[in-house]
Amino acid sequence: MIKTRFTEMFGIKHPVVQGGMQWVGRAELASAVSNAGGLGILTGLTQPTPDDLRKEIKRCRDMTDQPFGVNLTILPTLVPRPYGEYIDAIVESGVKIVETAGNNPKPFLPKLKDAGIKVIHKCTSVRHGISAEKAGVDAISMDGFECAGHPGEDDVPNLVLLPAAANVIKIPMLASGGFGDARGLVAALALGCEGINMGTRFMATKEAPIHDNVKAALVSSDERSTSLIFRTMRNTSRVYGNSVAKKAIEMEHEGKTIQEIGPIVAGTRGKVVYETGDLEHGIWSAGTVMGLIQDIPTCKELVERIVSEAEEMIRGRLARAVAA
Repeated sequence: MIKTRFTEMFGIKHPVVQGGMQWVGRAELASAVSNAGGLGILTGLTQPTPDDLRKEIKRCRDMTDQPFGVNLTILPTLVPRPYGEYIDAIVESGVKIVETAGNNPKPFLPKLKDAGIKVIHKCTSVRHGISAEKAGVDAISMDGFECAGHPGEDDVPNLVLLPAAANVIKIPMLASGGFGDARGLVAALALGCEGINMGTRFMATKEAPIHDNVKAALVSSDERSTSLIFRTMRNTSRVYGNSVAKKAIEMEHEGKTIQEIGPIVAGTRGKVVYETGDLEHGIWSAGTVMGLIQDIPTCKELVERIVSEAEEMIRGRLARAVAA
């Protein structure tokens, strides 16, 4: 077993977290990760209303007696979301762990902290991590350039980002972006983190509530199979490199506006990809970690394999390397 400040603080067995993923972070996946000894996380805004989130939390609780969290991504959207009501649903449902992402969570922290909720904030830069720590979050999930979704605009990969953050951030930190196996966990610990956060890797599991075509694509693709859209608008997003992503990039370089590109990259089209397995229907998030995904295990098999192989690596090859 690998014990860290994160596993102790959040009451979990293994330092492996399944981060929030739009359309993917549902009760089936979150409960499976938590039952495997990791920390599963429901994606709050995947649920269309706060009441739907209440139902999903109850459904997850019926499927696991282990700790799980809820992700709340605070970003400007075309249709404003009632964040306060989603937070009320989380608080009233008795959830004790929240992962925030996007904008600074400071306005929402008093209500969460008053309810005894521990907050993990996802950041993409050292400066944002420092701000979140000052604001009073309990842990940081530091997202490097390798990640799926929004990597920020600094383009700093984790080999530099994580130790740079660990030099100045004192609260427990998770390594996020590009993690998918035992080598990543050992590296994260060496770089100053207390565990790993995986998104794309957990999509390629038996319990992930997405179409088998998507899972097969994650296995057959490699580390070069992603595209970065909205670079010119400084709202970069790493997605699977399909024809829709390539068309969006083409439109960007033609000077088209976000309003003109919007219809082809709408999130609801990505939802259809996950439901139907039509990989070209819309954009869908995937990280460079695809280069490390070679199978579709259960969450239990994946988490236990990562942790047991990491223990072997630390006790074996690394220990031998420093043996007198």
